[in-house]
Amino acid sequence: MCLIAFAIEATPACPLLLASNRDEWWHRPTRPLAAWQTDGGVTVWAGRDAEAGGTWLGFSQHGRVAMLTNVRPSGPESAPRSRGELPLRWLAGPASVGGWRDLVASHDPQAYNGFNLVLGDVTRGSWVWLTNRPPPDAVPAARHDLPPGWAGRILPPGVYGLSNAHLDTPWPKTVALRDAVHAAVAHSAPSADSPVDADGYEALLRPLMDRRPAHDAGQDAWAQGLSSAFVHLPTPAYGTRSSLIAHCRRTPEGLALDLREWTHAVHPAAAPTPVATHWPTDASIQRCFSISRWGMPTSS
Repeated sequence: MCLIAFAIEATPACPLLLASNRDEWWHRPTRPLAAWQTDGGVTVWAGRDAEAGGTWLGFSQHGRVAMLTNVRPSGPESAPRSRGELPLRWLAGPASVGGWRDLVASHDPQAYNGFNLVLGDVTRGSWVWLTNRPPPDAVPAARHDLPPGWAGRILPPGVYGLSNAHLDTPWPKTVALRDAVHAAVAHSAPSADSPVDADGYEALLRPLMDRRPAHDAGQDAWAQGLSSAFVHLPTPAYGTRSSLIAHCRRTPEGLALDLREWTHAVHPAAAPTPVATHWPTDASIQRCFSISRWGMPTSS
């Protein structure tokens, strides 16, 4: 389970602003945000699933972006392949996958459990949302030239929210985070060199740390826990493992990408008092990366 809100090409100065939580079982081995290379030698900045080798959110040296969330199933799922390989395949670069249509043409969507996949190329201003669990009102795949089993749509400039249903499903936590991203963009000057300052990061981090369950979550503890933006469920040992804010800005030298990740403690004793409405980040480990000239051959 995950939560993401992102603004694409919302202002000329800010091609991408993204805030996200990654939820996972506590026992699943995970590597934090770092710079590493794909098998083909492409540098990516991403966390990594140490069990299956894929990722859930990453950025490549070529200016590509990939985001993945699960689609909450109605029953058990047992597809043979790991969903995390799909973002990694996109991030591996044009030499691996020329475009998103090449990716969907070369992968059987039914080989994976339910997923949402957002693929972007900031240098081209190209974005698409894809899923293997079409919503009831989805346009037939043939009208989008998608192979059977795929659904999705091209994403124009705007602000979007994504959790474990379809794109922009109005779950309270998704709406709250999307509104926070929208406010951060709206309050920035269109020509500002750095639209997101320290206060802006705090305004995005606060809704990510919100532990309050949705009012309509019901009495079930599992449903209540999943309905909050920050998930902490010690009994099944599941919850928010990390939070990430990504900010891409245009500078005179080209695109610059700033990444900040907070890795959270997963031990039950790390939980704050029951009355705390937001998860404290005092004990979280923060990692920061600043990539200048992103998407150009000289990115580093």
